[in-house]
Amino acid sequence: MTQIICIANQKGGVGKTTTAINLAAAIAASSKKTLLIDCDPQANATTGVGIDKNSIDKTLYHGLIGEYYASEILIENEDIKGLNILPSRVELIGFEIEMMDSVNREKILKEFISDIKNDYDYIILDCPPSLSILTLNAMTAADSVIIPLQSEFYALEGLGQLLQTIKRVKKSLNPELKIAGILLTMFDKRTRLSHQVAENAEKYFKGQVFKTKIPRNVRLGEAPSFGKPIFAYAPSSSGAKSYLSLAKEII
Repeated sequence: MTQIICIANQKGGVGKTTTAINLAAAIAASSKKTLLIDCDPQANATTGVGIDKNSIDKTLYHGLIGEYYASEILIENEDIKGLNILPSRVELIGFEIEMMDSVNREKILKEFISDIKNDYDYIILDCPPSLSILTLNAMTAADSVIIPLQSEFYALEGLGQLLQTIKRVKKSLNPELKIAGILLTMFDKRTRLSHQVAENAEKYFKGQVFKTKIPRNVRLGEAPSFGKPIFAYAPSSSGAKSYLSLAKEII
């Protein structure tokens, strides 16, 4: 049965897109058919897997407004076998405006991917860094949410708002939605602050924090500029090992 996982946090710079790309790649590398959907108009997940945004004429936006089926937009990743991408581009901003008065506007993504859903073992949704209609669409379509939490001061700030949004989606749009876990990112085991954030996360989210922590890793930061998941760019790096470990926890 297909598992749809949404990566969400309205704060920027928490490792959300890095997690979406590399978790999808790690799951695909574990012989699971995987689809990565870029739900962010900034399209960082699209460029992060090596897709030239200027060379494509069909994106998630065109699918959501009914111009194409999902199967017509899919792109196979060249580096990781079994990984497909539904790309995005800046015009996705228009979806928010155009669907403002639409009935069931939060369910459009769920309906759009229904035709291809069963072709995959896992579908990973990368959300924008905001609690927007696109994020609500992703949460409505998903089975669970992974919340990346950077191991820095103010990490837990604003998390209450995200949890309230998840609660509202669960109540009115998607009763089955659950939190898959809190993922600590940019973790530096040498600093007291990182360990303090981990302790606080465990305290507030008992049993919901992933054992795997994503380290602060130079290679992870470099990989998107080469348009490659970490496994294609630096497979022996600590970043690659940590995302493989996370994939194992999830699978």
